[in-house]
Formats: sequence, structure tokens, C-alpha cells
Amino acid sequence: MCAYWSSRIKRIWTLLICLYSITVTVVSRYTIHSFTELKAIVVDIATKELAHMDKDEQFVEGKVDWKGRPAKRGKHGGVKSVFPVLVAFAFENMATFCLTVNFVTYFSGVMHYDISDSANHVTNYMGTSYILAIIVAYLTDGHLGRYKAVILSLSIEFLGLGLLTIQAHYPKLKPPPCNIFDPTTKCEQVDGRNSVMLFAGMYALALGASGVKASLPTHGADQFDEKDPKEAKQMSSYFNWLLLALCTGAAVSLTLIVWIEVYKGWDKGFGLSAVAIFVGIVVFSGGFPRYRIHVTKGSSALTELVQVYVAAIRNRKLKHPDNDGLLYEINKDKEDALDQEFLPHTKVFRWLDKAAIQTSTEIEHAEKLKNPWKLCRVTQVENAKIILGMVPVFLCTIIMTLCLAQLQTFSIQQGTTMDTQITKSFNIPPASLPIIPVFSLLVLIPAYDVFFVPFARKFTGLPTGITHLQRVGVGLVLSCISMAAAAIFEVKRKGVARDNNMLDAIPGLQPLPINVFWLAIHFFIFGIADMFTYVGLLEFFYSQAPKGLKSISTCFLWSSMALGYFLSTILVQITNAVTKNITASGGWLAGNNINRNHLNLFYWLLSLMSLINFVVYLFVAKNYKYRSHVPGDEVEVDSKLHELTDIESVSR
Repeated sequence: MCAYWSSRIKRIWTLLICLYSITVTVVSRYTIHSFTELKAIVVDIATKELAHMDKDEQFVEGKVDWKGRPAKRGKHGGVKSVFPVLVAFAFENMATFCLTVNFVTYFSGVMHYDISDSANHVTNYMGTSYILAIIVAYLTDGHLGRYKAVILSLSIEFLGLGLLTIQAHYPKLKPPPCNIFDPTTKCEQVDGRNSVMLFAGMYALALGASGVKASLPTHGADQFDEKDPKEAKQMSSYFNWLLLALCTGAAVSLTLIVWIEVYKGWDKGFGLSAVAIFVGIVVFSGGFPRYRIHVTKGSSALTELVQVYVAAIRNRKLKHPDNDGLLYEINKDKEDALDQEFLPHTKVFRWLDKAAIQTSTEIEHAEKLKNPWKLCRVTQVENAKIILGMVPVFLCTIIMTLCLAQLQTFSIQQGTTMDTQITKSFNIPPASLPIIPVFSLLVLIPAYDVFFVPFARKFTGLPTGITHLQRVGVGLVLSCISMAAAAIFEVKRKGVARDNNMLDAIPGLQPLPINVFWLAIHFFIFGIADMFTYVGLLEFFYSQAPKGLKSISTCFLWSSMALGYFLSTILVQITNAVTKNITASGGWLAGNNINRNHLNLFYWLLSLMSLINFVVYLFVAKNYKYRSHVPGDEVEVDSKLHELTDIESVSR
């Protein structure tokens, strides 16, 4: 009863405000000459006022609240609802970010793997966590739902960290202590059941992390309606906030947790990470009442994509109709079409149109005889075209993750050989070095969002300030520069070791007389590259994909990173095999003595590969056609209008 009268009073109050606004507007702005003119003015003003006041009560298409009721614009979603998402993401990164840079130390120093093997185990772990995101996205979009996937994934991460904590705590579950860098000792490597426990915990973490990557960013983006101009700008800012949340969590992870792992014990570090994951679960769950939740339809968009290719192959001998209007599409006037998305036909990738070609029998009995593996809707075909169009961009970003993998592995090993002393009583752990670009990003990201984007928006008219591909291109250039800087510094570091007769010095016990902060240069450059490329890619894939393919599209980024990490493992092995007989160390990256390796040459190789990759990217960006989100516009937007500035800016 109270709710009933509260609703009535709110409505009466709204009408009174509307009448007051009409009276003030009429008196102050208009000169009335007749009753008819007065009536027209009042109707016009009343319509605008009521539309404005009812805006907050609009239902959001395709979204519900946590109880399955239609989501309301003012009550669900928006900036306030993404706060728990961002906080949960920050805690998740606080728990796991340290592992990406410190796992190498754990595998070599505690589990006694060689440096190259430790690096490969870490890159395989990272690659698996990203590649599994595709499978999770398939289940998320079609069956489980994004917010449920986030909770489940965080719980699996909690389990994985629990296993690692138990193993790190009990001596019987790990090899006896030993210094692998001391050539006079023979260290026992982890094996048997203890090895199983190690990799079970690590890959449980990988599975959980993949679920978070596949579902949490898209669930946060679901809180904004890209068809609403105001929310479209907020969604652009959201992806910057997402990186800011990542950096905030990473800052704590790279300082506090890394320091605890190195100086207080790995069990305490893993345990604190588990606590952070638990807090993330609680915070994310607290946002349920305000979330806009994407409605799952029981069928996966990924399956529909596969159907298009199968149907196109099966219909390859059919001729294209003279009129594109004869291609199959469901009737918009039917009840079943109310919840369906419709995309206009485009003339790119015409060979996929064969999936929508109807035979004479199918035209007469389309709905009864339609086999989705032989006949697909035009909209379904257009979805496949959109995803296929994004593939070249996806391929051009793999090399950047290949470079990132080296900063998380070999650059950390460089740090173990250097002087890490900050004060007489405090040494910075080498795994904490990425804190330098992270702190920089904590300043640069808000500055980019608050100052640069509005400034650029005045000239380009784009909600994002610059196009997504411009942002990606800048990052690719910076990653190339970062690898060149890393190669130059490695020459300097080895020169110091040679000049001081310390090529065989034991890392940690005999540090080189060169400060570890020299590594900050290429870490800083690559950190800025991260801000441009990875956020730009995430926003690009999400904004360009059809609404049924949001999670699948963002998996392009995670898949790109997965392939980059796996490619790192392969490239290290190939490099060692090719250079085995031409170097005294048995390969550029072989063995545990990084002072006698040729890491500088490997970094130059990566810089050259990055440069070639950028040249290819320029061609891809120039020919990409952006998808329009405005109803009635042609999907095929002339890319030259958007990308002319891209090529000019990233070429300078």
C-alpha cells in the first residue's frame, strides 16, 4: 500500500513540476496572440518536459535486472553500477598481477626449473588463461550469463590460490631449498605429486582468469547503452576506467604482495592474494540490485557464425541473385522478429552471401524447410562479415604481446643481476619494477580521459576523441621503441658485467654495480603502449561487434594475447635451436647465466618484427570500414573519412 501511494505522489509531483515549467516558459519567452497559438505552445512544451522527465523510466532493450524484470535506465546500469565491477577487477588484478612477473622467480628459485623453462611455463600459463577465454565466452553468451560467469571464475581463482598457498607453506610439498645459480650445487626439481599440485593450482588460476577476462569487461560495458549519446561517451570512459582499475590493483600487487612473497614467504603472498579474490567476490555481488544483465538466449552466437561458413560452403555452387533483396531474412512484422536484430546487406565478402541464397523450394516454404546449416539470415551473414573484418586487426596485435612476454620474464631476470638497493635497509624486488609504468598510468589515464579526449572530440566529433585504430597504432609504434630501448640497455648491462669481471657473478649474492632502475626506461615506454593499444583494442572489438557477439568479440583481445604468449614460447625454443652451434652459451637464451647470453640480439629481433608488423597494420587500418551504430545508416562506412587521420598521426 505504501509503495502504491508513493508512486502516485511521485507522479503528481512530476505533473506539478511540468505545469510550473510550462507556465514559466510561456510567460518568459512567448507573446500570445490567440488561444490556438497558446494551445500549440503548451502542447509542444509539455511533450518535451514529459519526455525529459520520463527519460529515467525508459526500459533498456535486451537487459533485465537480477530478478529477471526489464531493466530501467534510471534505476539500473550507468556509472554507479560499474563501480562494484571496477573494484572487483582491481582486487582480481591485485591478486594475480604479481604472478605474471614473479612466477618466473618462483619456478626457478623454489621449484628449481631452468630460467628458459621457467619463462616458458609462465608464458604457457598466460597463454592458456587468455585462450580459454574463448570457451568461457561461448558458454557465457549462450547459457551461463556474464555476471554468473564472473562469480564462478573468481571462485575458481580462489581455489587455485588456495592450492598454491598450501604447497608453498608445507616443505614436504616442494623441493628442498637450493640456489640454482650456484654452479657447484645440484638442485632437485619438483616432480611427482608435488608437480601435479603445482600445475593444478596454476591452471585453475588460468581457468578462473580466463572467465574474468571473458565476462567482467563486457558485463561492465553492458551497463551502458551505446545508442544513447550520453551513455556512449560514458562507455568510452569506462574502458579507460577499466585500465585504471587494473593499474590500481597492479600497483598494490607489484609492491605489497611481491615484497611479501620475496621477503616474508610465498605462502603468505599467495594467501593474501586469495583474500583479495574473496573481497572481490563480495564487492561484485553487492552490485547485483543495480546491474543491467544481458539476456542469454540459450543459443550461442558463435554457433551462428559457424553456421554461416558451413552454409556458404554447401551453397558454393549457387548463383548470386540479381536482386540482393531475394537473400533470406525473416519477416520483421512477425512476432518472432520483435527481439531480433536486423542489419542491412553490404557488398563486402560477397562469398559469404551464398549462405543466405534461397532455392525456389526454400522461397515457398522457407520457415518449414529452413535448415540453419544450409540457409542463414542476412543479419547472421552480416555478423560473420563484421567479425571477419576484424581479424586482420587482431592478427596485427599478436607481436605486441610477444614483446610483453619478455618484459614479464627475461627483463625480471635481468633485474636479479643488478643493484636493487634503494636505501641501506630496503631493496626493491626485481618483480616490482613494472610498478614504474603502472604508477605512470595512474596519472596518464585520468589525464587522457579528462583532458585529451574532450580536446580531441572538439576536432573529430568522435565520442572517443580519436578512432580506436589510431589509438592501437600509437601503441604498436611505442612497443617497437620499447624493444629497441631494451636491446640498447642490455648491451650496457653486459658491458658493466664484463668491465668488472663479473660475467659469472651469482645473481642476488653478487649484484652488478648498475642500478636496477635502468630497466624502468623500456618498462615505462611499454606501459604507455599498453594504455593505447590494449584499451583501444578492447573498446574497438566491443563497439564494432553486433550485440549478440560482445563477449566473443572482446575475446579477440584475449586470443591475441594468448597467441602472443604461445608464440613467445615457440620463438624462444626456435631461437635457441638456430643459434645453438654459433654461440658459446649454446644458444642466445640458453642456460641460467644471463650475463653470457645474447638477450640484446633477441630484443633487436623483436624490435624489427614489431616494425614490420606496424607497416602491415598501416595497410590494415587504411582499409578497415567502421560499423555504424546509427539506425538507418549504411553499415559500410567509408573508412577513409575515419582512417586518414589515423595513418597521418601514427606515421609521424
